[in-house]
Amino acid sequence: MNVEGVVKYFRFLRQSLLVATDGGRVFFAWMFVLSAIALVGANAWAVQVRDGMIRTNMTDHVSWGLYIANFTFCVGLAAGGVMMVIPAYLYRDHDMHDVVIVGEILAIAAIIMSTLSVVVDLGRPDRFWHLIPGIGKFNWPMSMLTWDIIVLNGYLLINLHVVGYLLYTRFRGEEPNPRWYVPFVMLSIVWAISIHTVTAFLYCGLGGRPFWNTALLAPRFLASAFVSGPAFILIVMRAIRIGTELPVAPGPARLLVQIIRVAAAINLLMLFSELFTLFYTGGAHVASAQYLFFGDHGKHALVPWIWSSIVLNVVGTVLFFTPAALERSWTRMTACAMCVVGIWIEKGMGLIIPGFIPSTLHEVVEYTPSLTEWKITAGIWAFGLLILTAMLKVAVAVFTDEMAHPPTPTTATDPPNPAASVS
Repeated sequence: MNVEGVVKYFRFLRQSLLVATDGGRVFFAWMFVLSAIALVGANAWAVQVRDGMIRTNMTDHVSWGLYIANFTFCVGLAAGGVMMVIPAYLYRDHDMHDVVIVGEILAIAAIIMSTLSVVVDLGRPDRFWHLIPGIGKFNWPMSMLTWDIIVLNGYLLINLHVVGYLLYTRFRGEEPNPRWYVPFVMLSIVWAISIHTVTAFLYCGLGGRPFWNTALLAPRFLASAFVSGPAFILIVMRAIRIGTELPVAPGPARLLVQIIRVAAAINLLMLFSELFTLFYTGGAHVASAQYLFFGDHGKHALVPWIWSSIVLNVVGTVLFFTPAALERSWTRMTACAMCVVGIWIEKGMGLIIPGFIPSTLHEVVEYTPSLTEWKITAGIWAFGLLILTAMLKVAVAVFTDEMAHPPTPTTATDPPNPAASVS
């Protein structure tokens, strides 16, 4: 890169920072609320680091709680972004090309949130170096945790490259070179599927936790990800259409609704298939399911969670199959919100926690997240939404030509430009 290229690059970074931190009253109110929540979460994490994991309600019996539950959902949210990449690049949907960057930006924010969820679950942040490839001690290739770290960080780097390259070339007014981004886009399709598959293998590969030992776990993860990811993207696209001047065609949103319809139906089918296998045939992991759905020995902390999840998923799926879901209506937004929350519960409180109850000693030790855990998790979400908002604001500014590299000034030898005299 020559000197002029370096200057343009730093001008792009400078303008990106200015655009990401400037806006109207609604923007500043939104960013203020998110910043306040993020700071509350950071303070709660500092207290947890100072006092130790005793600040959480996790125990030796339930060692994974709200943090890992949030991690699982955020990985699926990142994987769901590929549902915009596939039709845009494999099936050459030109309308989807214009908004595919929304899914890639969401994937970046979601991966950052999932990484932060793991960091706060470590207890001591200085232990994080053990997870860095080439520095920490990995049990590779046998450890599923090693594979999970590799695919998550790889997916983050792929999306950062694609988003950064497309925005920078558009900023300079140049046509992006397909050789520099199309192979990475194609790679991201396979990589997106792998991040959630490996996460599922991380759980179902633990033989001491029978509740997770099911071959349906990876397909269920993917099906639910292809519901929550596109549903979250639809909410973001609605916010972009209302709050910005970027024209958003209705075609991509309708295609995402069609994808959600299929994925949501498959997700419910696999859920009820799993329930039949659990309660009709029995097995080693029926004890956890019994506690989750109906309680056990008078303890039923998770029962309201899982039944709320089922109701939200079923009602949300039914709403998506109504004709109003194909239009820009509140029916679609309600269905999106219900499916996102329902799947967050299903893949979090309804999956991670019951895997530890009853314990390996057949003890029923309940777990409910502490206030510190809720604060930290809310802070992680607020920080992720801050990143998402800032990156979307830059993307909108670039694609509406509000943020563009200034044209080269004309010299005396240049022919006169008639348009320049029009005021």
